Amino acid sequence: MQKPIVNEERIKDKVSLVRKVNYISSILSLGFALVCYFALKIEQILPYVFLVFGLLNSLNTFLYKYHKNIAITYNVSSILALIASLGITVYSGGINSPFIFTLALIVFAGYVGTRKYGQVYINLIFLLIVLIYSQSLPDFSFTSNMVPENSRNLYAFFCIMFTVYLLGSVFGKNLLRTHHNLYKTKQELNKKVVEKEMLLKEIHHRVKNNLQTVSSLLNMQSRSVEEQEIKNLFKSSQNRVISMAMVHEMLYMREDIVKIECEAYVKQLSEYLLRSVKGADTKIKLKIDIPNIQLDINTAIPLGLLINEAITNALKYGIQDEEDGEIHVSLKKEDEKHYVLNIGDNGVGFADKVNLKNTKTLGLRLIHNLTRQLKGSISKDESKKGTNYIVKFQEIHEEFHSIA
Repeated sequence: MQKPIVNEERIKDKVSLVRKVNYISSILSLGFALVCYFALKIEQILPYVFLVFGLLNSLNTFLYKYHKNIAITYNVSSILALIASLGITVYSGGINSPFIFTLALIVFAGYVGTRKYGQVYINLIFLLIVLIYSQSLPDFSFTSNMVPENSRNLYAFFCIMFTVYLLGSVFGKNLLRTHHNLYKTKQELNKKVVEKEMLLKEIHHRVKNNLQTVSSLLNMQSRSVEEQEIKNLFKSSQNRVISMAMVHEMLYMREDIVKIECEAYVKQLSEYLLRSVKGADTKIKLKIDIPNIQLDINTAIPLGLLINEAITNALKYGIQDEEDGEIHVSLKKEDEKHYVLNIGDNGVGFADKVNLKNTKTLGLRLIHNLTRQLKGSISKDESKKGTNYIVKFQEIHEEFHSIA
């Protein structure tokens, strides 16, 4: 799987920042070693710590070209910087050393790596500052200031310049550039997401239009047929196409182009079927009980087709002629993935000998196959009058496939 663009950019910027900071800090350390030894006349510990850190940190950064693991380079540099900064601070005045501010840079560098590293380093630095302070107390001190008295002001000047340059010109400038690049990349990705959403909406709109065209063709074709049974087959196929078209229409109309609002969809589909089969003046009532449930298209289409078949059967065979009646649809969520659909009517019902698995009736076979497609189970609710089903199913995410 390809890494997200933002992550690739972030890793690239992090590598660039770490390498740049390491090389600059190494050069500055080597230069500081020369200044300490020749200009400030510091001949013990401090110039050698600067020298060793500069050389080891340069080598560590150079080795990245071979192992390509920025975490190793970053951690080794952080440990080297921590040891060097601690040693220089302790032997150049302890808590009063101007170099102590570089410890804050290590915390800053930690947060550049990860938040976890930053928290580890800040706790460690707090502890080290307490230890450094303890060395300033006469009873606990075992170190001495290696900077000559007449060079301390100049040493402080160079330390402050060292810290300010690393913080401002290196960390600050590069972090600002990194932030700008990430913001620019984010804007580009947001633009692509908006374009993709518009494209998907347009696709749903065109699919809906194409399905409605198919429905119109079926309607036109049925007009040339005399046999009522054939007309009914055309009408049933037309309703199935419309039930799928409604899904794409709702995705096109909604801000969320992934999820279907089930209550609105089932209500719209049920009312359409009621008008289509029984006419506009029907006395049949719809009772829909669906809380705030949203399903994606791969679940909504087979579920809509199942509801279409169950309501169509109820209108054709359950509630006959112009009788009063009621059709109910209830959908509830059992857990994160599983749902229970109760659907049926209070009509005459069908014979007990009818078996959903081996019936020759197309509508009942479709209900059974659609339930299987939803990875669920179906059973009759014998406690109610009429024909009532209990369908237990789960949300599916794979592509919609054949129901044959």
